[in-house]
Amino acid sequence: MTQINLIVGLGNPGQKYSNTRHNVGFWLIDELLARHRETPRFETHFKGDTACIPIAVSNIHILRPRTFMNESGRSIASFIRYFDIQPHSVLIVHDDLDLDPGIVRLKIGGGHAGHNGLRDTISHMGSNEFVRLRIGIGHPGRTDQVTHYVLKKPTRSEQEAICGAIFRSISLMEEIIMGDHAAVMNKLHPLDC
Repeated sequence: MTQINLIVGLGNPGQKYSNTRHNVGFWLIDELLARHRETPRFETHFKGDTACIPIAVSNIHILRPRTFMNESGRSIASFIRYFDIQPHSVLIVHDDLDLDPGIVRLKIGGGHAGHNGLRDTISHMGSNEFVRLRIGIGHPGRTDQVTHYVLKKPTRSEQEAICGAIFRSISLMEEIIMGDHAAVMNKLHPLDC
């Protein structure tokens, strides 16, 4: 089992985007920091907000890139190179169109599935072997509506479902950090009827 050393939340900076579906990665980071009473600070070198919080047996780096979603990889790559963190020790938290609101999945490796933040991350890290926490936001039903959809605020019921998924994920964060991914997957991925 490989321990996670860095948690990254993907999103777009600025108040304009703060409540949008595309920013659920930021939502999880914000909730995690609030629970640890930790305030992140902006680091110019990494083009992002950083913090360090105690989870499980060690202090875990937190990164919230302030580049826009499509350029997240630059921030992440500079951070992991500076701290000599291997890709398989990175947890990326992001929105997922293929999952309904309230559904959350843990995945290791894989492609970007059209997610521009993941595409840029894979390109700059030179690896796709990081761990992903995929938080469902649902799909608008048509490909040409995706950009508008992800940059809009979810409905109240969707937001409640998404926040529920975030809270469940945080409750399992110690196990995720310790690399007990099979156990976490069993808890997060209920069997479909």
